[in-house]
Amino acid sequence: MKYKYSIPVFILLVSALALSSCKKDFLDVTATDRIPTVTLETDTAVFEAFVVNSYIGTRLQSKEAEGTNPGFGRGFEYSMWSSLTDESVYNNDDDTWLIQRGQLAPENLGALGSLWGRSYRSIRECNYALSVLTKIQMSAGRKKRLEGEIKFIRAFRYQDLIRNYGKVVLVGDQVLGLKDNLQDPALFERATIKAGMDYAIAQLDDAVSKLPLDNSGEWLAGRATKGAALALKSRLTLYAASPLYAAGSWEAAVAAAQQVISLNKYSIYQGGYGNLFLTNQTNESIFERLYTKNANHVHLEIANGPNGYGGWAGNTPTQTMVEAYDLTNGLPANITNPLYDPAKPYENRDPRFKATVLYNGAPYRERNIETFIPGGRDSKDGNDNWNTTKTGYYLKKFMNDAYPLQNPWGNAGFQPWIYFRYAEILLNLAEASNEAYGPDVVGPGATMSARQAINMIRSRAGVNMPAVTAASQTDMQTAIRHERQIELAFEEHRFYDVRRWKIAEVTENLPCRGVIITKNTDGSFTYTSKIALDGRKFEPKHYWLPIPRAEILASGNLLKQNTGY
Repeated sequence: MKYKYSIPVFILLVSALALSSCKKDFLDVTATDRIPTVTLETDTAVFEAFVVNSYIGTRLQSKEAEGTNPGFGRGFEYSMWSSLTDESVYNNDDDTWLIQRGQLAPENLGALGSLWGRSYRSIRECNYALSVLTKIQMSAGRKKRLEGEIKFIRAFRYQDLIRNYGKVVLVGDQVLGLKDNLQDPALFERATIKAGMDYAIAQLDDAVSKLPLDNSGEWLAGRATKGAALALKSRLTLYAASPLYAAGSWEAAVAAAQQVISLNKYSIYQGGYGNLFLTNQTNESIFERLYTKNANHVHLEIANGPNGYGGWAGNTPTQTMVEAYDLTNGLPANITNPLYDPAKPYENRDPRFKATVLYNGAPYRERNIETFIPGGRDSKDGNDNWNTTKTGYYLKKFMNDAYPLQNPWGNAGFQPWIYFRYAEILLNLAEASNEAYGPDVVGPGATMSARQAINMIRSRAGVNMPAVTAASQTDMQTAIRHERQIELAFEEHRFYDVRRWKIAEVTENLPCRGVIITKNTDGSFTYTSKIALDGRKFEPKHYWLPIPRAEILASGNLLKQNTGY
């Protein structure tokens, strides 16, 4: 039943007169849940805090921003970006399976639904900050650094847009409001990929000239430096030269990677491959997101741990990923390799394998992993079997054994998310130099060849894989692509690498495989391949994501959709 209340007019009039006769205007209140615009535009400390906060985006959909709001890309979430590729499958779906199966649509992008909106929201914040910067009173040196920082953040947002959607709308420095003509067709014109790349790279060149070389004093760790801007430029120039983009040159990509190298500031971390991802501010890290108490990310150990330990499995590595790891002699793991024993398929692997994947028999915490059946504690015969891995493997990379797995709340989630590290830069140079000059030529202005760059990574202490012996440019290309797959596994590279190389129609159409391990009565094991997730599908249209339907409709259909959607 509805009740309708009627208030006599005279009461309203009396109330209005009473209010107007008071000295205090009760309708003139100051909001306490936000900073007044005048404060933001005049208080230098508040303004700088606003700029720093721009590294963090807004939570726009469910299944993201556990602990703290998202940064760039996806980072540490329950379902990681790796589970949209052949690296892993997310055990509990969380809107990832539809992407693996090629079912994403403008109405449903699954786990990828917030990239467009979050990126443009951040770009507007950056443009607003630049407009304030021209008016606010502060020293010229401080303004210069902040301008470089803002342009770096904005270029990073454009990277997220370009590598996911291809052609994007370049907003420039505009700060649009509700009083502007938001149906102006020019606001929805998508620039060419080359124009987008050129714009972002030019912004980074400007940022490099303004940013400090180091984090020190008031320029705290986690804020952009010259190295961060040059690393992003290196990635973008590499992408621009790649077949999917065809918007740059391999020579330019070599030069951009060399700019980072020539800083003489970064090197390969020698404290162990696995430890690299648990340690803040190593000599290899160029730009990373740091976490702390009350500002943590997903509790990775329980989110990805084996069911026998009380974990939820999470991002489970695929058999394809496992098979990608060569043996210690540098050759593939198959019966033609003298080091390969099919009865012990995980032995003699590239050491990065054991730092990345938990497999049957792997030592973990107080015992060894048991994914075998019957009776394995980390198999479907173990506790909480609804959390049993779909692939037969669990993720080891990023996991910190010093953090509690059970009841970790508030006592875990502090690993850094590394956006750029020196190994990526060496791989960028190796790939670009090989494409431009071949395996062994040191290009103009460079300090190393493709072969030298890739072998620096493989000679990391604790890895010590044999030097790459590929002789031809084609064989070296294969070796470099394989090295990226191994070295950068689960770091949000594979999704973009297979697309920019235009091989996704092969890699992403292969079945998502796992393994069934049966323990025999004599204690030996039998390994049987299985399909971990059925229906994987990739079509040419999937090289780019669809723009969300809501954005198309909001533009009055002036914003053009990507082909095929």
